[in-house]
Amino acid sequence: MNEQPELPLFRKRFYRRTMRAIAPAREFVRETLKRWEIESRSRDIALCMSELTTNALRHGVPQGRGFLVHLWLLESHTFRIEVHDSGAGCPRLLPPEAMADGGRGLRIVDMLADTWGVGERDPGKVVWCEFAVDYPRNPAMNSAQAGSGKVSSESSGEFESRTRMVRPAQATSRQFPPVPEKLLFRHRGRES
Repeated sequence: MNEQPELPLFRKRFYRRTMRAIAPAREFVRETLKRWEIESRSRDIALCMSELTTNALRHGVPQGRGFLVHLWLLESHTFRIEVHDSGAGCPRLLPPEAMADGGRGLRIVDMLADTWGVGERDPGKVVWCEFAVDYPRNPAMNSAQAGSGKVSSESSGEFESRTRMVRPAQATSRQFPPVPEKLLFRHRGRES
């Protein structure tokens, strides 16, 4: 009996604290979109992955630590990126006049994502964004190839788990997104 995987789908990867992790994180999201056969909004999603990764590295990840990326495809035709770091503080949108020397990352996420926000984790926070996407009837058909579960040889120190199908009834607040236990804030994107 050939059983079809059900949504939601989930992948994760860990990165060390180095600016060289930005490109592999962006490639991870592109590879996931390709595996799950999602073409809509792929450029916007990859750019937001770069911005959230850059923010985590510049402002969130303490020395000697790393960050974790979670990617979700939810039943609501939603692709979700989560960047988990153990640093203190809460990211916020800067006013345009304060962005001369940087601070554009969340503004870009705000313009491209449908919604984004920040939730607490112990220690640190999770910064996430979501995109409405179109996907084929069975986006998980390549999920068996999702990863070996072994540490890769790349210098960023990535670790990937296999793609997992998680049903809401099986999910705990630690593994299933929509809203973290303590939501610091939720922001609707595309603010003018």
